[in-house]
Amino acid sequence: MLSFDIRSLEDQAATVNGALATDDPIWIEGDMRPETAVRATGRLSIAGLGRYYWSGAIEGTATVPCRRCLTETTVKVNENVHVLYAEDGDEIDDPEIYVLEKRARTLDLRPAVREQWILAVPRFPVCREDCKGLCPTCGAELNAGACSCPPVVDARWSELRTARGTDN
Repeated sequence: MLSFDIRSLEDQAATVNGALATDDPIWIEGDMRPETAVRATGRLSIAGLGRYYWSGAIEGTATVPCRRCLTETTVKVNENVHVLYAEDGDEIDDPEIYVLEKRARTLDLRPAVREQWILAVPRFPVCREDCKGLCPTCGAELNAGACSCPPVVDARWSELRTARGTDN
């Protein structure tokens, strides 16, 4: 469950133990979506008048392209989260605070789970540490073996090669 009755938080903190489904309407086009539901856990409590605090974790897996060879790579995400909600009208300028409508009755964690997920998924993972990537000339995957392209010579070093008396 990722939606909470704010009035119930007045008596005691709530335990967060829910999941944000991959087909939930909160996801928008272009989001780095998870493979399976994102699990959200933790504790939601009052943090002052009109303020609420969620401390917990999100976890899940995502499939993203390797930054070197573009092979689909599965990454695990396990991130601690600390989120503050405040009622509108407090002249909140901090973009890290989630704004609630004045006198809201429910607090929905889904937008925070989505945002924390997007921030936690690695943007440039590698499929393996020794990934050789793609040939910059022909695009062949170098993990499968060398391509037939001639070695690329950086022209910026030609003067140094000439001074040293070497051709390569």
